[in-house]
Amino acid sequence: MAYNYRFAIFLAFLSATAGLSAAALVEEQPLVLKYHNGALLKGNVTVNLIWYGKFTPIQRSVIVDFIRSLNSKDAAASSASAAPSVASWWKTTEKYKGGSSTLVVGKQLLLENYPLGKSLKNPYLRSLSTKLNGGLRSITVVLTAKDVTVDGFCMNRCGTHGTSVSKPRRAANGAAYVWVGNSETMCPGYCAWPFHQPIYGPQTPPLVAPNGDVGVDGMIINLATLLANTVTNPFNNGYYQGPPTAPLEAVSACTGIFGSGSYPGYAGQVLVDKTTGSSYNARGLAGRRYLLPAMWDPQTSTCKTLV
Repeated sequence: MAYNYRFAIFLAFLSATAGLSAAALVEEQPLVLKYHNGALLKGNVTVNLIWYGKFTPIQRSVIVDFIRSLNSKDAAASSASAAPSVASWWKTTEKYKGGSSTLVVGKQLLLENYPLGKSLKNPYLRSLSTKLNGGLRSITVVLTAKDVTVDGFCMNRCGTHGTSVSKPRRAANGAAYVWVGNSETMCPGYCAWPFHQPIYGPQTPPLVAPNGDVGVDGMIINLATLLANTVTNPFNNGYYQGPPTAPLEAVSACTGIFGSGSYPGYAGQVLVDKTTGSSYNARGLAGRRYLLPAMWDPQTSTCKTLV
């Protein structure tokens, strides 16, 4: 079971170039994600990390700090006077049925010698996700380095989520997994936008990555998207809109929106560091800054941004 979401960017750019006057004549329909009565990942959820390929210690710390910031009261307190926190972004997931999802970083496995090669097929992702045996209340995140290709990577997806069990009827008995790839050298205009000029649509200047790494800062956007999608639709019977084979989920339903006033090709108004010129909308642990996408708010049925 896999979920693709970046293809929505392509569709958005096509609609933008088709003519705004025609689009204005069509009444916008409210965005509603239907709840399909399935189990969600609520309570304490362990997040295990598998680093496939070579990542620098700094790259790993940027990603680990992000996950730890999702439920950190320290991050919320330290950013109160300056910018919204990563934790305040994640708090929207509490509005979905079942209460809060508290993510805790668990085991980490470094596979720097590429044991399955540098070109991975989809079944390999599920196989890799079982190496840490996280259990039912866990998410195993497989992160692939910038020189690793995965089936469909850059063509129609930047990451996926699913379960370790391949048969749909048994999905709820398997642990959830997420895959995110580093697109620094492969397709930054697709998977690391808005930190790189887009492949399609209006060629607006790229934003400066807040952690100085286009590939990893792009991974944060995709990881944030997939973690929120996973806890609210882990077994393909949670919250989503559209067909179950290609669902719009908690954050993928809001693709391309990072700040107020956004439109296809423009991320919206975000915060900019006066010294470095980097763009962000959330602060995390260790003083880190991140750019996080909008998330669908069940209370308002709108895509909620931090700024």
